[in-house]
Amino acid sequence: MKRKVHILAQITVDEVLLLLKEHDLLVKSQFTDLNQSFKAIAYNSKVVSADCLFFCKGNFREAYLQDAEQRGAAGYVSEKVYGKATIPGIIVQNIQKAMSLLSAAFFGFPQNALPTIAYTGTKGKTTSAYFTKSILDKAYDRRVALFSTINTVVGPNATDVVKSSLTTPESLDLFTNMNQAVQNNMTHLVMEVSSQAYKKQRVYNLHYDVGVFLNISPDHIGRNEHPTFADYLHCKEQLLVNATKCVLNADSDHMVDVYYAAKATSQPEDIFVYHRKGSAMNRELPKDFEYESLVDSLNENKIYLRSVSDKAQRLGIDGTYEISIPGDYNEGNAVSAAITSAMMGARPAEIAYGLAHTTVPGRMEIYPTKTHGTIYVDYAHNYGSLHSVLAFLKKQSPSGKITVITGSTGDKGIDRREGLGKAINELADVAYLTTDDPATEDPKVIADEIAAHIDEDRVKTSYIADRRAAIEKAVSGSRQGDLVVVAGKGHDAFQKINGKNVPYAGDAAIVANLVKGL
Repeated sequence: MKRKVHILAQITVDEVLLLLKEHDLLVKSQFTDLNQSFKAIAYNSKVVSADCLFFCKGNFREAYLQDAEQRGAAGYVSEKVYGKATIPGIIVQNIQKAMSLLSAAFFGFPQNALPTIAYTGTKGKTTSAYFTKSILDKAYDRRVALFSTINTVVGPNATDVVKSSLTTPESLDLFTNMNQAVQNNMTHLVMEVSSQAYKKQRVYNLHYDVGVFLNISPDHIGRNEHPTFADYLHCKEQLLVNATKCVLNADSDHMVDVYYAAKATSQPEDIFVYHRKGSAMNRELPKDFEYESLVDSLNENKIYLRSVSDKAQRLGIDGTYEISIPGDYNEGNAVSAAITSAMMGARPAEIAYGLAHTTVPGRMEIYPTKTHGTIYVDYAHNYGSLHSVLAFLKKQSPSGKITVITGSTGDKGIDRREGLGKAINELADVAYLTTDDPATEDPKVIADEIAAHIDEDRVKTSYIADRRAAIEKAVSGSRQGDLVVVAGKGHDAFQKINGKNVPYAGDAAIVANLVKGL
């Protein structure tokens, strides 16, 4: 267990310069008083207070710095000198790296007080993180922090839970949340780490006790994101490079490459590989755990987990486990949670309880109706996740008609559109394409790009711009035995349109009200 640390919540110019020099980030400083102390840090000028160190990052305008000065900023950090500034600046090689490093230092390196499990993967991060939190909450009396795509949890009370805006937030926000978790006496942290977190240096110099690589398939490739799949893979592998122990799912493409990335910085005895029994993928990898599906239905999900290697046996978690969330694709996520939780001291009974009692907002939420189809709400937003959901449902109800309501995000994840179209084409019968955070793009253009990969002679496809109307049409048009999948937004309370968060009821709330009316 890591020891608690004193939270500084302040930093001097001398300490700032020393850290930047150690990481070869300092270009020059305009400060003359090395003992000057900063009592706050910020990158948003609107939240600047007295004695604040202000970070000039992103698509920055000098007007933001002027606003920060008026609100009390005492200095700024930037990659360039701003001639109109009346406060001294610290010029650095990389503002994102500098902000991460200095944010951690400002709060007294709170990560040193929080044993941390970090998850990455194209799909499954959120569910795996929630499984892990559920287990460790049982083991450590609900004192486990969570930084996920859905929610950020920094304490045990309802007021300590907020909706997340990014899978992995900006570094200053990340360490602010870590500090709050430490202040609230949380004992552990479970977090998701996106490829963008490494691409944009949001987690620079952050080290994890356990790093988990779930899977990888093409995603987040295009303008404003990763230029190539190789870049995407490289960024994801950095999580393992920055972890003491590594857990890998062998049942995914490119895992041999991932395994050797882990070996570059972790000892073989600290790398644990798991796979589904009978899997033919990546046979050359050493295996530590295998799991077998015992029951796999909409109502029950049960696996048997068996240790294969000596180091796996020492964790002592062999046995049968019930999983609260349906879907064969969730079995591997549950296994990763069982392994990582055991590394943090959880016992088999606590693992069993946690896996059997996990709920994930917007993940395979089921809404049965009496006279219409069964409605499923899921955050599936790319080929891998949507294909997994549809394939599982098709297996459960081979004769049922499957209707999908989905859209895709604008200005990012361009490659998702082809993937969503392919998943629909392979497994759906009806598709309603609609709006899903279009940002600055026309949602109809996005829908057309998805539809370009759907054979409309096989899958009846239409476009309804209003997402609520699309859901209502699909649900009201369904019949008993049909399956309706509302994919993409789950409990999201906004649509991101032209730089604004436009209020939206959320897929789950809309479906729940519809079903109540039916």
